[in-house]
Amino acid sequence: MASAFRPEQARIPPALALPKAISNLFCFTYRFKIGLCQLTVTPDKERNIKHARKVIKEAAQKGAQLVVLPEIWNSPYSNDSFPVYAEDIDAGHDASPSTAMLAEVSGQLKITIVGGSIAERCGDKLYNTCCIFGTDGKLKAKHRKIHLFDIDFPGKITFMESKTFTAGETPTIVDTDVGRIGIGICYDICFQELAMIYASRGAHLLCYPGAFNMTTGPSHWELLQRSRAVDNQLYVATCSPARDSGAGYIAWGHSTLVGPLGEVIATTEHDEDIIIAEIDYSILEQRRTNLPLAKQKRGDLYRLVDIRRLDAHCRV
Repeated sequence: MASAFRPEQARIPPALALPKAISNLFCFTYRFKIGLCQLTVTPDKERNIKHARKVIKEAAQKGAQLVVLPEIWNSPYSNDSFPVYAEDIDAGHDASPSTAMLAEVSGQLKITIVGGSIAERCGDKLYNTCCIFGTDGKLKAKHRKIHLFDIDFPGKITFMESKTFTAGETPTIVDTDVGRIGIGICYDICFQELAMIYASRGAHLLCYPGAFNMTTGPSHWELLQRSRAVDNQLYVATCSPARDSGAGYIAWGHSTLVGPLGEVIATTEHDEDIIIAEIDYSILEQRRTNLPLAKQKRGDLYRLVDIRRLDAHCRV
C-alpha cells in the first residue's frame, strides 16, 4: 500500500542522497566540533573586526573546525547603519576589511567559517550577505538573505529591512570539509520551504546567523530551529549577537545547536559566549531509518518543487 503514496514524487526533482565520506580521499569529516561565536557588537567597526578575529581564533584553539558568526556582526543593526558600514565584498581587500579578515583567518587556521552576515554594497544595491570561507582561505559561497525582515508588532517592535536591503534570489548550499551546508540568514529560518530545499539537495547541516529580537526571540527562536531540524532530519546551528540592552535593536541571543531529532545539543544565554559542540553525521542515516519520513511522504497528495534544480534538470 505504501508504494501507492509515491514518496519519490513528493520532491521534484527527487531528493539527493546525503553525500558520503570517501575514506581514502577524505572528502569531509563525519564527526567534528562546531564553534558558535555570540559576539558583542559595537559602533566601532574596526574594533568589531579585531574582536571577531580574536574570538574565531579562540574557538579554533578549543577544537572548532567550523566557526559560525552572527548576523550583522560588524555594525549596529539599523537601517541607518547598513549603508554606512556596507562593504564591496567582490572588490575585497580594503573595500571589504571584514571578509578580508575572514579569508585570512580561515586559511591561517585551516578551518571553515560561516561568516555571519554583513551589509554588502553591490552597485546601487545593498544586501544582507553571508560569506562562507574554506580551509584554504578562499570564498566558497555567498548567500544574500532571501526573506527580508519586515514586521510590525504595535507597541513592541517595527522593523522594515526592505527600506535598505534588496532581497537575495538564490538558495545557497555549499560543500565544505565539514559536510554539505545550507545557508540562511535570520528571517530565512521562518520559511520551511527553504530548509526543505536544502534537505532535498543533500544538506547535512543548516546554518542560520540571526538576530532575533526581544519580541520574536522568546516566542519562536528555539521553536523554529527545532522545527527545521526535526522536519528535515538534519543539524541546525544558529548564531546571534550578544544582547546589548542599550542598543536601538536588542538581540535575543541564545545561539544554539540542534540535532536531527529536534534535540537541543548546546545553547547559551544572552551574554557574549562561545559554544563548542560536537556534530556527528553518522547518526543522520540512523535517525532517518528510525523515523523514515522520506519514505512516507505522500507524493500522491503534495509536492515540493525545487524550481532552480528542476530548470537545471530540464536543460540537461
